[in-house]
Amino acid sequence: MRPILPRAIRLLVAIPLMGGMTATRPVDNGLARTPPMGWNSWNKFGCDVSAQLIRGVADAMVANGMRDAGYQYVTIDDCWQVSRDANGTIVADPQRFPDGIKALADYIHAKGLKFGIYTDAGRKTCEGRPGSYGYEVADARTYASWDVDYVKVDWCNAEGLHAPTQYAKIRDALAGSGRRIVFSICEWGSNRPWEWAPAVGNLWRTTGDISDRWSSVLTLVDLSSQYWHVAEPGSWNDPDMLEVGNGGMTNTEYRSHFSLWAMMAAPLIAGNDVRAMMGTSPAAAATRDILLNQEVIAVDQDSLGVQGKIVEASPSELQVWAKPLADGSRAVLLFNRASVPSSITAEWGSVGLETKKARVRDLWAHTESSSVDSRYAATVPAHGVVMLRVWPIPN
Repeated sequence: MRPILPRAIRLLVAIPLMGGMTATRPVDNGLARTPPMGWNSWNKFGCDVSAQLIRGVADAMVANGMRDAGYQYVTIDDCWQVSRDANGTIVADPQRFPDGIKALADYIHAKGLKFGIYTDAGRKTCEGRPGSYGYEVADARTYASWDVDYVKVDWCNAEGLHAPTQYAKIRDALAGSGRRIVFSICEWGSNRPWEWAPAVGNLWRTTGDISDRWSSVLTLVDLSSQYWHVAEPGSWNDPDMLEVGNGGMTNTEYRSHFSLWAMMAAPLIAGNDVRAMMGTSPAAAATRDILLNQEVIAVDQDSLGVQGKIVEASPSELQVWAKPLADGSRAVLLFNRASVPSSITAEWGSVGLETKKARVRDLWAHTESSSVDSRYAATVPAHGVVMLRVWPIPN
């Protein structure tokens, strides 16, 4: 977590070189073969976390269909920890987590879900709680003893530290902990993680923090989409968590947000109050329709593990994205960044299909065309998308 910076400043933050360090292979822990899916407490609740909240979220993820849709990880972000004991072991807030973290992990596992936790590679977390600097091995062993499945590691209060070195220490500590744990690197893209993080973690933030605004989504897409060539099974660019359902954007914008994350093979980590999704309000129904769209989720979770990219953008506000999928089809996104409805056309050749005819399915309208010649055109709403899956028909 880090304060949102203006776009120009964020771009400058990401420029410094890392002395030529380049990842040569993905981290070898066998995890996150598709982008992780789950929920994280920060976007909606910030520091207001407790065992009661997390149990309620786990219950809701079962009841509202999220678990069955593929959302696995329930992660407590910052503020669960308060101190270290005489042996240096991290201590959870006894008021908010009276039964301890292990009991909470057991509850989540009993629901068929997995448990995630947060720390910081620096001396303190972003909210001033104890960081893991100097305690990497001890903390990894503690998390393993609690049956943690996923660790998010921030980069606050790390002045003078070398990000690749510090995160490699945590990678090695997790590898030696005796438990297989997904490693999420959260240093905001400040140290060019796409050059070294694939050999260190399973996912790495390419951007500053998201906020629940359309302008934030556009900024993060512009940053993270540049590194499409780095992503592969076990190693993912992370443009931050989802804001779907938090109320700061329209449903059209949230649908675009979710579609873009799926096209970028990004982790799908919900950040809303998932308990509210079980309600009968139009907002609850819209959030369910977006977060539980199995056809869009399947694009994100495709086993080929290729990040989609922009293949046409003329003019620049009207974009065509394409993502190859394991069965030989293509996911295609017609994305209208403009503030008025606009017509966008995808040519089969430009999306990588060597065919004149194709079968086309609209993943939001859930409609299908059995034979489409050469191209597909649609009027796309302002800030909206039309998302397709296209199968070539042999000539």
